[in-house]
Amino acid sequence: MPKRILQGVVVSDKNEKTVVVRVERRFAHPLLQKTVRRSKKYKAHDENNQFKVGDVVSIQECAPISKDKTWTVINAQA
Repeated sequence: MPKRILQGVVVSDKNEKTVVVRVERRFAHPLLQKTVRRSKKYKAHDENNQFKVGDVVSIQECAPISKDKTWTVINAQA
């Protein structure tokens, strides 16, 4: 099964080797058909502490690294 890849913005880099990434998704409301925005935060592994707040990054699913961390940062967008 392929690993999921999501794109989001780094909102926190205070933890060691970890960044918190906010991923936003948009969908049409089932009844009103209005576009709704929902966001979720994921903790992702950042081995070299190279990503800072505000960076747009891609994260990929991986085996659990800790209790909350099951994602790794694969690259930053330009």
